Amino acid sequence: MRRVQWFILSFFVLTLSFLSGCAVNPATGKSELAFYSMSEQEEVSLGKKAFPEAIQRMQGEYDDQRLKEYITAVGMRLAKVSHRPNLAYTFKVVNDSSPNAFAMPGGNIAITRGLLVALENEAQLAAVLGHELGHVTARHSVQNLQRGMLLNMGLQVLAVSSSGTSYSGVARQAGQLAGSILDSSYSREQEREADRLGIDYMVKAQYSPKGAVELQEFLAKKSGEGESKWMQGLFRTHPFSKERMSDNQYYIDSKYSWAVNDEAYVSVAGDFQRAMAPLMKTKEAYGDYDKAREKEQSKDLAGAIALYEQAVHKAPDQGLLQSALGMAYLKNNSLDEAKKHLAKAVQLDGDYYESHFGLGYLLLKENNPTLAKEHLQKSMKLMPSLGSAFYLAESYEKTGELAKAQTLYGQVAAADPGGNLGRTAAARSRALGGRR
Repeated sequence: MRRVQWFILSFFVLTLSFLSGCAVNPATGKSELAFYSMSEQEEVSLGKKAFPEAIQRMQGEYDDQRLKEYITAVGMRLAKVSHRPNLAYTFKVVNDSSPNAFAMPGGNIAITRGLLVALENEAQLAAVLGHELGHVTARHSVQNLQRGMLLNMGLQVLAVSSSGTSYSGVARQAGQLAGSILDSSYSREQEREADRLGIDYMVKAQYSPKGAVELQEFLAKKSGEGESKWMQGLFRTHPFSKERMSDNQYYIDSKYSWAVNDEAYVSVAGDFQRAMAPLMKTKEAYGDYDKAREKEQSKDLAGAIALYEQAVHKAPDQGLLQSALGMAYLKNNSLDEAKKHLAKAVQLDGDYYESHFGLGYLLLKENNPTLAKEHLQKSMKLMPSLGSAFYLAESYEKTGELAKAQTLYGQVAAADPGGNLGRTAAARSRALGGRR
């Protein structure tokens, strides 16, 4: 029995040694056990595929070019003094009300509208972006991929390239991977390491570490109040604790106390407030939008439409508000109103998948498959979905592109074999096969 046990243990160790490798943390220089050692090129490639999907899942990018340039400037000021200054960093503001920030592999970093409006100065913003940079430079997302169940999904995304014009397996995998990375939380040690690295980068970039202290104090207050938005946003993926706040305070006191009151290390409240001014003007409208979404989720469609209308009246130039109102009217079968607001949404912001999907669907129902096809193709390029794929296949069928229609129906059927769309797609694919 002992020989058998020894054989099994030896086999397990040998197998683990064969499958595992060592990955080096670029920020610490330490070797870490990994089931798959992902190269920097693979990390960057994975981020390029998953990040756009993540942005779409969080209501798209907030459309303010000056704000985007400002956030990028702050982010790059930190990135240049980080452990990985040569990555091609991307910084985005996403149009999501939940207070959150996230990092994808390869240097892709985003902060939400909901978190931005809670900050008071540039040093606090630098604390948020520096923390996310710490996750990137220490390759925390890659560590989680290398150690977890997402590895297989990540390797499939890396192995196959997708044009974004068909509902292929890799397109679905990229979307699933983006969603899984967004939903996964970091370990306590990863959060502490990102905190320390972020503070290091702040001081190197000559930001006052008081910004990190203020941010932690603010998070402690929100944690104590137990606000649902914070629990569903930042605290869900970035676990917060009073112990972590104390650790950060000790780290600043022991290493950077000299910089806390040094005038050379700035907070830059004025620049931050000027950059934020247009966003702050839409805050009340997005408050109505959030209430409308709650009404819609509770099946009070009439109440939701009234609040969406109120939001659009306050901020008519916001594409997401127009899109939400148009989709609500579509659910209410008010097709003329739906088309008006969805067309306006596309005009204001042509880079949000849902606006194109809704407008494409309406145009298809109006028997305008040529124009419908354009919007459904754009929706698929931004974020492939079963619905967009099915109605795009129907558009191809109606414009006489039968080979494309049959192929796409087949992909929908394979992706949704037990669902209504999948069964309908399978039947149409078979029918088209008989006609060709």
